Amino acid sequence: MPTPPLDRYAVLGNPVAHSRSPAIHAAFAAATGQPLSYERVLAPMDGFEATLRAFAAAGGRGCNVTVPFKFDAFRLCPRHTERAALAEATNVIRFDAEGWWADNTDGVGLVTDIEHNAGQPVAGQRVLLIGAGGASAGVLGPLLQARPAEVVVANRTVERAQALCARHQALADAQRTALRASGLADAGVGFDIVLNASASSLAGDTAPVPASVLRPGTLVVDLMYGPAAAGFLRWAQAHGARPRDGLGMLVEQAAEAFALWRGVRPDTAPVLAMLRDQLAREAASA
Repeated sequence: MPTPPLDRYAVLGNPVAHSRSPAIHAAFAAATGQPLSYERVLAPMDGFEATLRAFAAAGGRGCNVTVPFKFDAFRLCPRHTERAALAEATNVIRFDAEGWWADNTDGVGLVTDIEHNAGQPVAGQRVLLIGAGGASAGVLGPLLQARPAEVVVANRTVERAQALCARHQALADAQRTALRASGLADAGVGFDIVLNASASSLAGDTAPVPASVLRPGTLVVDLMYGPAAAGFLRWAQAHGARPRDGLGMLVEQAAEAFALWRGVRPDTAPVLAMLRDQLAREAASA
């Protein structure tokens, strides 16, 4: 009897060759016994919609979307979860009989990594979120739902931070969380958690904010990982903070996506350990 074709999933982006998502989802599938394949699909900068439609038409069951297409993907999906609507961006699409359905698992992945993998509560804490672009938009809602005492969104262009905060103000009020926008130099001092969701790591900058935002033991998370996050995390450690890269967030958001597609949430600890080992070996051989 012929083997039935595997359900197809993919990550779409540009660039996408570096993505570790295929390895992550292959490990999830093996651990849960789910019959699926997962690939990388490079979308031309001016051809994301056509690429997405072609993948769906060829039998794709769902996909992840990475930079720079998360806002485009949101606009192309007629149905959204509440957290995707707040972010106005999506990183997960499911192709259902009823049509395309969009979610954003970045924020819940980040909160899960902070609370469960790093052992740092978010409730009642003062949080600094650096950046007001797509990455910050994706994580701010779930951060607020974790009920911190305060969230400050700091950005080079304050107006962008103000717009992001305004979109989330009702949620912040419901959670009784103080939410405000600031520039990079005047965000405040002594935060419990500092999250770098800006493009500063990609640009090779060490730190976009003054060291006064830290206190001894502050958890500092760069949403990037590998060499891109190294400078910011070295800066954090040099000032007595606890540095953490975005690898855990990557794995946890992938597990959320896998659960949305397949109805089962895989154990993330073995996959995170596998990726940490891979990164260490790559760094040693570089």
